[in-house]
Amino acid sequence: LEATGIKLDCVATDVLGVSGRLMLDRLLAGERDPEVLAEMAKRRLRSKIPQLREALRGRFGEHHALLIGVSLEHVEYLEAAIARLDGRVDELMAPFAWARDRLDTITGVGQKAAESIIAEIGVDMSVFPTAGHLCSWAGQCPANNITGGKRRSTKTNRGNRWLGEILNQCAWSAARSRDTYLSSQFWRLARRIGKKKAAVAVSHSILAICWYLLSENCDYNDLGGDYFAQRDTDRTRQRAVAQLQALGYQVTLEPTAA
Repeated sequence: LEATGIKLDCVATDVLGVSGRLMLDRLLAGERDPEVLAEMAKRRLRSKIPQLREALRGRFGEHHALLIGVSLEHVEYLEAAIARLDGRVDELMAPFAWARDRLDTITGVGQKAAESIIAEIGVDMSVFPTAGHLCSWAGQCPANNITGGKRRSTKTNRGNRWLGEILNQCAWSAARSRDTYLSSQFWRLARRIGKKKAAVAVSHSILAICWYLLSENCDYNDLGGDYFAQRDTDRTRQRAVAQLQALGYQVTLEPTAA
């Protein structure tokens, strides 16, 4: 499309969405009129019809139709393969649907992520005496390397690579949530040790939560984004006062009436 001067991707968020597919199919069928092609837009994209008319003006020829046709056939093949594999995964996950649904309640963990976690750790948590044992086995615990009284690298040990990757994705997803315990934990640590290390800490928390949910067969109950502030109100108050004083304010605290 770029070679033909057609800038569909500058207007449509997803070129392979419903509207994009309809326009591409009409192009392959021989339609070249941008007015007609723009009218194929659906739903919210219809508000951008004037921009689409300009974006769909190009030099689309038979050679480009051949290339796009081959590409679309490949995309359709991949979509069919993914659907087939998803169906097989659903069959295999049927006996463990309860566990998947439990893990799906954790902030940042979706259904696919829950299935991946179960595939790596199973559902029988009796093989891990505590949540700490599971996190250690998975390589989600900082190393304790102290020699001669000097603390050396605390880099996590090598663990299950596939589990580590999915937990990391879940941690970043949780960090983007609002008013949740895991999000609060991430940003609280990120200010002190950086975002990457904070993500590892949240990954550890998510895996520990998984152990408890599978062990006790219960749903996740979020502690809330203000958990750390409520846990240590004195420290929270001192930090807020120090920040205001650093900005040049003189702070006097008075308790509100009950």
